[in-house]
Amino acid sequence: MQKQTSRRDFLIQTGISAAAANLVMGLPSLGWASATAPTKKQRLIFVFSPNGVIPQHFWPDREGPDFDLKRILEPLADFKSQTMTLHGVCNRIKGDGDGHMRGIGCLLTGIELFPGDVQGGSDTPAGWSQGISIDQHLKNRLQADSNTQTRFGSLEFGVMVPERADTWTRMSYAGPNQPVAPIDNPYQMFDKLYGQTKNRELLASVLDDLTGDLHKIEKMLSSEDRRLLQDHMAMVRDVEKELQSELSQKSQQPAVGHAVPELPANVQEQNDNIPQITRMQMEMLVNSFAADFARIATFQITNSVGQPKMSWLGIEEGHHTLSHEPDSNEEAYEKLIQINTWYCEQVAHLARRLAATPEPGGQGSLLDNTTIVWTNELGKGNSHTRDNIPFVLVGGGLGFKTGRAMKFDKVPHNRLLLSFCEAMGYPEKSFGNPDFCSDGPLTGLS
Repeated sequence: MQKQTSRRDFLIQTGISAAAANLVMGLPSLGWASATAPTKKQRLIFVFSPNGVIPQHFWPDREGPDFDLKRILEPLADFKSQTMTLHGVCNRIKGDGDGHMRGIGCLLTGIELFPGDVQGGSDTPAGWSQGISIDQHLKNRLQADSNTQTRFGSLEFGVMVPERADTWTRMSYAGPNQPVAPIDNPYQMFDKLYGQTKNRELLASVLDDLTGDLHKIEKMLSSEDRRLLQDHMAMVRDVEKELQSELSQKSQQPAVGHAVPELPANVQEQNDNIPQITRMQMEMLVNSFAADFARIATFQITNSVGQPKMSWLGIEEGHHTLSHEPDSNEEAYEKLIQINTWYCEQVAHLARRLAATPEPGGQGSLLDNTTIVWTNELGKGNSHTRDNIPFVLVGGGLGFKTGRAMKFDKVPHNRLLLSFCEAMGYPEKSFGNPDFCSDGPLTGLS
């Protein structure tokens, strides 16, 4: 049987470069996409922030559609009708490791950590997770179907994730003992997405050599896709300008040609760049979804036991240090509310960018077909509880009935992982530890 020519191969056969084909292969008006792709592209983003929340200023008091947005969740006010809070979802996974390690290592896997030699807190040492994480599981299912297959399958974004590889720094797993490292350097992510030249010192604009090819492709596109391609090209230009601008600002030596700098190695400088890095990464994530590079993503801001010093908020103490302070420390309590509100602002910004980006070849916006799942390794920092793990969902990708607050009676978070599988069209009888899956997916979400 003759092998069917892929969209990418066809474009290359017509004389279009591989780089140009990669850039536009997800556009619906290129023939195959409109003929074979499902009418709705479901997308899922897991956003992680560390060290628990302040429950009194986080969880709504009222259930149902008339729920109240407390101070920390106020940035989501514009998206209240597309937001769902899930109180009472608990990480029941026990075994090796301290609370933070099991908090992040079992968060998306729903299964115990292997015994290991990474010592944490006052508990036993531990190793990596014993199973695949939900993001990678769904990525594999999507990639196995030619109708939902994308260039990357999934993308793992990070912001100030430590270089060390240990149980506190990884939330995504390709399988047992197979942690997936997030890319927290936006320049490296830019390289991954757009295939910059290997000779970084002689880097010219990533689009300069593609101009002719892109003009050829434009003739094959609908007016809507042509505008999307132009927006995508403009985004690449903007990111390049940011890279070059940062080089001029950070380097004491004059910039040579179009050299792309590495992020500063100094931790304090990285720390101060967290807001800029977060926005750069989110911009690339949104445009990656618009180009159908992937339909699953993780976005990990720092790590379990993360210690960012949010100097841009006037906070000089590390986040994890503050999270250990008792509630009676009013100054620390207020700073923690501000920190968690800032994290919520980032989620709201991501939602806003998705909402402002039209769905390629269809009705509505990317947010209509994307669900952001904002979560954490702890329910509360100073108690290290993994009860009431924060789960805030924004967007319509899973088809859940949003615009309401839900309260459950201490259900295992494995059941929520099962709900993600079911909503994405790949129901499973269990995910992670089967002991916590006997009651099946959570009810009442749709």
